Amino acid sequence: MKKMHFIFFLFHCLFSPWLLHAKGKFINPIEDICWSCIYPIHIAGANVTPSREDTIAHKQTLCHCPKGLLGVPLSFWEPTRLIDVTHTPYKLVSFGGMTLGDSNFKSRGFMSRTLSGSKRAFYHVHYYHFPVLSLLEGALDFICAENVPIDIGYMSEFDPFWLDESWTTLLNPETLLFANPLATAACIPDCGFSSFDHPTDKLFWCSGCLGSLYPLTGFIGHVRGGVQASALLVHRALAKLHGWQVLKTFEEGNYCEKKCSRRAPKTAYKTQIALPTAQTKGACQSLGKTDLFWGSGKSFPIDGEDFVYVIWTRNHCCLDPYKLAKTAATGGTL
Repeated sequence: MKKMHFIFFLFHCLFSPWLLHAKGKFINPIEDICWSCIYPIHIAGANVTPSREDTIAHKQTLCHCPKGLLGVPLSFWEPTRLIDVTHTPYKLVSFGGMTLGDSNFKSRGFMSRTLSGSKRAFYHVHYYHFPVLSLLEGALDFICAENVPIDIGYMSEFDPFWLDESWTTLLNPETLLFANPLATAACIPDCGFSSFDHPTDKLFWCSGCLGSLYPLTGFIGHVRGGVQASALLVHRALAKLHGWQVLKTFEEGNYCEKKCSRRAPKTAYKTQIALPTAQTKGACQSLGKTDLFWGSGKSFPIDGEDFVYVIWTRNHCCLDPYKLAKTAATGGTL
């Protein structure tokens, strides 16, 4: 059924007459995904991938969920979302660059230079459900891969708060608290923590070395380049959706269900650039990690100024040993 939904979606996208085509790419769930980012994997509190750094603080050998028996806790990283960052309104970069409607929308993206010589920019973002492991329906189904249909969850073109800092401040009044030198200075250590893959959730208003997380709009006042700007807006998009309480993540030590949080927990996400130049090896990036470590050669003029990021989320699961043994014996999946 999941495959049929996926095929129908692609057919609809390719052959609908009201769709215009632009530069973009259909993200290949095999070739464009950095599968080494699934590590580290923890089973019963033990890191079974010792070549990767141990990232779990609260180790458990057993877990128990409501209406269930004692189980074995499992933790791994899963590619579950895509986020476009584009100058062109309504352009679905992740789905071949198709444009829904008039791309001459009044709030087109831009990158310009101010009188002082610094760069500023504006981008739109699109957020997609893209549960790769579930779509592949392979041998990894038994490890509790997220099972949701592929879908578009958010488009900034329909969000007036993404286009206006004043309106955004009304919705997120905490923006006023962080628009001062003291709050900015507090983000300096977060740059170091994030760059060495140890982001801290306590400094939730910081986006490491990428810039200021607030205000949650598509405008960036100080731009070093497209990679830095796009990575910052990915973090802002996640923060915005968490503020609306539409995103859930697993808390540390919870192996039963995801919880809503008004702040985007940096420790629950990793990112991987998939377009214009896909990162397919090595470790993924923590939110806020400096692009000096990973952004070189990832963008280029004209055809390389729109971006797609694969969003990896930490997945927890309490495996039922009886179910696991039964599934293995019958050759099925959970």
